Amino acid sequence: MKSKTAYICNECGYKSAKWLGKCPGCNSWNTMEETIIAPEKKTSATKSLMRENTVSAIMPKKIGEVKAGYETRYNTGLRELDRVLGGGIVKGSLILVGGDPGIGKSTLLLQICEKLGENKKILYVSGEESEGQIKIRAERLGVKTDNLYLVSETDVETIVECINELKPQVVIIDSIQTMNRQDISSAPGSVPQVREATNAFMRIAKSMGISMFVVGHVTKEGAIAGPRVLEHMVDCVLYFEGDRQLTFRILRAVKNRFGSTNEIGVFEMYDRGLREVENPSMMLLEGRNTDISGSSIVCTMEGSRGVMAEIQSLVTPTGFGNPRRMSNGIDQYRVLLLIAVLEKRARMNLSNSDVYVNVAGGLKIDETAADLGICAAIASSQADIALPPDMVFIGEVGLGGELRGVSQLEKRINEASKLGFKSAIVPKQSLKGIKIPEGFAAYGIKTISEMINMFRRK
Repeated sequence: MKSKTAYICNECGYKSAKWLGKCPGCNSWNTMEETIIAPEKKTSATKSLMRENTVSAIMPKKIGEVKAGYETRYNTGLRELDRVLGGGIVKGSLILVGGDPGIGKSTLLLQICEKLGENKKILYVSGEESEGQIKIRAERLGVKTDNLYLVSETDVETIVECINELKPQVVIIDSIQTMNRQDISSAPGSVPQVREATNAFMRIAKSMGISMFVVGHVTKEGAIAGPRVLEHMVDCVLYFEGDRQLTFRILRAVKNRFGSTNEIGVFEMYDRGLREVENPSMMLLEGRNTDISGSSIVCTMEGSRGVMAEIQSLVTPTGFGNPRRMSNGIDQYRVLLLIAVLEKRARMNLSNSDVYVNVAGGLKIDETAADLGICAAIASSQADIALPPDMVFIGEVGLGGELRGVSQLEKRINEASKLGFKSAIVPKQSLKGIKIPEGFAAYGIKTISEMINMFRRK
């Protein structure tokens, strides 16, 4: 049988007999790539197995008859990583780790080998580095365990044979884009190769109870390269975020079948690898100037952890016909919405001013509880009045200029009090039933205009 040519979308895996400019599956443009599909060879063993599966019937069970056991977890030695994973690595799970090149994915996975190697056998498979390069990096990171085995290989069948012979408890694949199967004629990194390689590793992880980490590169848009089905196949998807020019890194779970997807882990990169940051609020507020206008403090919730962050704003007269609005760390459309609310409801004149908003420390905030802090920073910069350095702003701002309640307000206030803050401006209706710490003042307001008038009177 001759090989056939098909066009496959590298975003969603949609297959077409001819090239299309726009993928019908995911509506992405210029994502259809030509792929040579080899004919599938069905052996006699495969045919007999298909007949057995057709004849045999799988009887469904009642949910009350199914025995649910507690998952076995491994401690990685990094409390921040264990927090993101939901308490440790689950036995038999497949974990996908994505991030920009050079962000620290391989460093993180090699560091946890020191703790896991105390009583577990680990296989580190690299398709990009030689064994000697990995050994040099392991010595720099202080990884000296005897239970770490290295292999530089890209063939999936060969790697599966190594796993069957070695029988490790933990396997690290770095990276999935370099893996290839000989029975698929596509190039490594293509949609069929990535999909089938991940499927092979998933089967061996589930059948042998092996905890497996898979490293995935990301595209320039920030998504993991390869078909979208890749994220659906794995049990957990972790993203390593941060600016390579800065030392701080944030590990975030966007999918986790065995834990919460709201937790984050904070690390600091230094010469001997990654170091945990147990108090990210202190890290984000370090070096803050308390005497300058346009600076406010907000408390954002990352899972069960309250994180204090500084929001900076700069309002200057525009030198062009159209004023500029730019933001970093906050959705730009959210900032534009809040500027419109300030102009309409608080009577602020920002039509002739450029407005810049930034979250210090490289943190990204996506919850609406930071709305009040954004408005406070913009109003402070526009009036050139410094806000109280020991005050926190918590609240969602509606289009009518009203303040809406936020979740876990008591936990946010307690976090602010622990870090030495003395007061907070919060939605008035959210103060009902909240226990305020001793020595801490919580001012409840109903509209954004009340907050601005409060500081204008001062």
